[in-house]
Amino acid sequence: MTLRLILNADDFGYDPAVTRGIGESMRAGVVSSTTMIVNSPHSDGAAMQAKGLAIGLHLNLVRFSAVCEPSRELKDDDELDAGFVARETEAQLQRLRALIGREATHIDVHKHAHLRPSVLEGLCAVARERELAVRSINDAMRAQVRALRVKTNDAFLGDAGTDAYWTLERWREQLDAAPRDGVVELMCHPGYTPSHVKSGYGAQREVELATFVSPEARAALTERGLVLSSWAGV
Repeated sequence: MTLRLILNADDFGYDPAVTRGIGESMRAGVVSSTTMIVNSPHSDGAAMQAKGLAIGLHLNLVRFSAVCEPSRELKDDDELDAGFVARETEAQLQRLRALIGREATHIDVHKHAHLRPSVLEGLCAVARERELAVRSINDAMRAQVRALRVKTNDAFLGDAGTDAYWTLERWREQLDAAPRDGVVELMCHPGYTPSHVKSGYGAQREVELATFVSPEARAALTERGLVLSSWAGV
């Protein structure tokens, strides 16, 4: 099996400052893929910056309004049945295509809401029909996604907490630790501190952005003979 190493920036379209930073991390840095929130007030502005970028759907079921039911405000503690999730996934995929003029490369989920069985079921029903990969974040989820006949990554690295996750030191450590075959996805959150949306991961984004646009980040890939890719064509 050959290695496909994907460095994906979540949250394109979440906030103008975050979107701008993600664009820089891809055009001037090493980030190779991003996923877009399409039900944010700032999604239209992000679409204007999407040209040439590999973009999947960052399915958002916990914030802003639903696309399939615009009067429904989405919240973290919502009870989401599989039928609603399937309708909303399809609606967000269609919205993404309308915004950027092309189909999503893959799907991942804001705040890993697909840890809930009903969300995973509804999401995978649409992903299977559209032949789109879905990010799995652990072995149990990976097995479930594959049992539902949906493509997924073979390994997953990344986190977002109190401290910035992707420092240069961790970047080098994780490149050394990553498997050397299969589809390996690294989740990241580069950007500038959000200017419009309240977020607990703000200054940390700037640390990640500095990491990924640094010459040292690219040198770390070169030294290890690694090339970054996207979900397009997987």
